[in-house]
Amino acid sequence: MRHKLLSPLALAAAGWLSLAGAQAEIVVGVVQSQTGPVSSIGLPYVRGIQAGQAYVGEAAGEKFRIIVLDDASDPSTAAKNTRKLIEEDKVDVVMGTAGAPATAALIAVASELKVPVIAPTPVPTVPKVDDKPWAISTPQNPRDMFGIIVDEMKAQNIKTVGFIGFSDAWGDLVYNISSKAAGPAGISIVTNERYARSDTSVNAQVLKVMAAKPDAFLNGGSGTGGALPLQGLAERGFKGKLYGGPSLINPDFVRLVGKAGEGLVVAAGPVVVLDQLPDGHPNKAMGFKFREAHQKATNEPAKDIFAPYSFDTWLILAEAAKRAVPKAKPGTPEFRAALRDEIYATKELVGTHGIYNYTSESHFGTDRRSLVLVTLTNGEWNFYKQ
Repeated sequence: MRHKLLSPLALAAAGWLSLAGAQAEIVVGVVQSQTGPVSSIGLPYVRGIQAGQAYVGEAAGEKFRIIVLDDASDPSTAAKNTRKLIEEDKVDVVMGTAGAPATAALIAVASELKVPVIAPTPVPTVPKVDDKPWAISTPQNPRDMFGIIVDEMKAQNIKTVGFIGFSDAWGDLVYNISSKAAGPAGISIVTNERYARSDTSVNAQVLKVMAAKPDAFLNGGSGTGGALPLQGLAERGFKGKLYGGPSLINPDFVRLVGKAGEGLVVAAGPVVVLDQLPDGHPNKAMGFKFREAHQKATNEPAKDIFAPYSFDTWLILAEAAKRAVPKAKPGTPEFRAALRDEIYATKELVGTHGIYNYTSESHFGTDRRSLVLVTLTNGEWNFYKQ
């Protein structure tokens, strides 16, 4: 008999969710930030996995068993938990985690041990083992996410941009990609200020941006920590346009940033403005299926951008597992290899955030077809442009 789905915190505390009755169950290891600075992202990621399991509970007759471990928003803990899940719990696949640095650490361990990873967080590169990559990302390619932001800046005749971002892989990713796109567009990024995810003040960084007098500001933070630069700029009367990435779309960020985030424009997946999409949009139907599954699994309405990303990781896993199960028995190295191959064979899979296609040359599976621009007005995200 199937156990009742637990809340994310209960999952973290118990460390497992079992589904009985399978002959050779597919074991899914989830490393996720249930506590610490990026838990505002990690918690909805687990809710998205719950929604995915409620939507698709088995693959080719084999049920899924999920083991969830909390990495406390720490990359070293993410790596340690990943090794435990693989070596002790014999998982067939790993999902996680929140935060690019921890995700990169997780991927390094899983790739070394030849276990596939489906990550809900973007990372710039993945290693290859035996000339094969073992990890994919579900978020849109940052090149596309920030490419359309730069396109919008150009359309608004912006010439100079101030930047403040995290002093980690995510901050580097946002800055490097945006800088590369900005040059050909005739835009200069005039500051490159950084702060730690755990910092409680960015006053010095904000003062440097104000001194540069840019036309606009680009936020390289995420989650609740992304509110700090915007609050500091608002306190000092910054009047330029505000831009950021989808990592800022969650209720805690909106609550904390308040009026300081008014008018912020970010690139996002279509599920963020699901009710405002035209009926012919390719992701609209799946968006509503996600919303229904999330309510069923968690008894809560979906309110953030992050749960849909991990829901999409589950869709990719379920489809790949359905094709891999006839080739090898779950729990074996042969099944992990087959699952890895089938994940990378994903073609035109419609999710909530994108339409997924993977190749060994690209661990990002989406293109610009599904991306939209949304703006924060009166504490709500609204459709701005496609």
